[in-house]
Amino acid sequence: MKVIALNGSPHKKGNTVALLKTVCAEIEAEGIKTKLIHLPPLKLQPCIVCMKCAKKKDNQCHGVKDGLNDLLAQVYEADGLLIGSPTWFANANGHVKNFIDRCGFISRVNGFTLNHKVGAAVVAVRRAGAVPTMDAIDRMFQLNGMVIPCATYWNLGMGGAPEDCLKDKEGIKTMKSLGQNMAWLLKKLA
Repeated sequence: MKVIALNGSPHKKGNTVALLKTVCAEIEAEGIKTKLIHLPPLKLQPCIVCMKCAKKKDNQCHGVKDGLNDLLAQVYEADGLLIGSPTWFANANGHVKNFIDRCGFISRVNGFTLNHKVGAAVVAVRRAGAVPTMDAIDRMFQLNGMVIPCATYWNLGMGGAPEDCLKDKEGIKTMKSLGQNMAWLLKKLA
């Protein structure tokens, strides 16, 4: 089994990555492989609604040339997907939004390619707005028939400066719970 963890933050050593790594450590402790992928270098563009993916039905994007198709192949092969986002204006940032819009749409028009995969949001926040960010990511999971594991609280960690979230005891407890529950769910579904 394998879980892909997507970091939507432009910071490779920021709070979003620290939270994702905390979740991944718990998943790996259960013998499940994880792979962290940074979205910003892929320069994912917004969906242009050209409908070529719906016509060709090959689980690929044919309207925009960027790093999405290589990433999609890895996502489709994985059993689980973590999407980590910083909170920008009470929502997922553009890197994550472009991914969930395009990946979610391509999955739907290709017969729900993501159906029954396990998916969870991981959100970094300075003070407020994390719940709408988590909801935005979870909606993509729900609208594609994915299974969402729960934690002991909303999947968020608070911090301003890089890795400040590691001082958020409740946030770290939540991330560990999320990782444990995701691993448990993946094993039950296997």
